[in-house]
Amino acid sequence: MKIAEIQIPGMLSRKEADLRTAFLNSVHLIPGGDKIKACIQCGTCTGSCPLSYLMDITPRELVALFRAGDIDSIIKSRTIWVCASCYSCQTRCPQSIKVTDIIYTLKRMAMNRKVYPKKFPVHSLSDSFIKSMNAFGRLNEPRLMVYYFIKTGIWKGFSFLPLALRLMKKGRLELTAPKIKDINGFRKIIKKAQEFDMPLEIAARAYREEAVGYKAVG
Repeated sequence: MKIAEIQIPGMLSRKEADLRTAFLNSVHLIPGGDKIKACIQCGTCTGSCPLSYLMDITPRELVALFRAGDIDSIIKSRTIWVCASCYSCQTRCPQSIKVTDIIYTLKRMAMNRKVYPKKFPVHSLSDSFIKSMNAFGRLNEPRLMVYYFIKTGIWKGFSFLPLALRLMKKGRLELTAPKIKDINGFRKIIKKAQEFDMPLEIAARAYREEAVGYKAVG
C-alpha cells in the first residue's frame, strides 16, 4: 500500500530539499556567490534588465523566491532561459551580488535535472547550438534550425522557409558549412574547459534541512 507523503507547514519537501542543497552547494562555488543573502530588494537588477518584461519571474523576485526557499519555482521559470547575459544587473547591484552567475548556476541545475518551462522550448535551441558546435566547430544557421525543429516540431520549420529564401537571395544565409580544421583539437579544448568549469571538490558545509531562505547560507 502506497503511503501518502504529508507536507508539514514550514518544512521543505524531499524534492525541495534536494534542489535547495544542490543550489546552495553550486552557489558557494561562485566567487562571492554567498552575497545573495545581502540582497536589499531594491529592484536595481530588475530595472537594469533589458529583458525583464519577458520574464515570468524578475531578477529581484528570483532572489526573493530563494529567500522563501522556493527553488522549484525558480528553475521551472522562463527567467533563467530569457537572460541575455548582459551583466547589467550584476554590474549595477549595490550589494555586488553575482546575479548573472547565479542565474547560470540555476540554468545548469535545470539542465542536469531536465526541468524546463512548459511551452517555452528555448532550452532546445541551446542543445541544438551545442550539438552543432561539437559536430562542426562552427555555427551554421540552417543546420541549427533543423536540429531545433526536429526537437520542437518539424512542421513549424516550414513557416520559416520564405524568410530563409529571402536571406539566401541576399547572400546572408549559407546552406552548407564544412568542419573547421582540427575539429578533434577543438573538441579537446571544450572537454578541458568543462573540466575546469567547476572545482572537483567543495568544502563540507553545515546544512539544516528545516532551514529556508537565508538561514541556510548564513
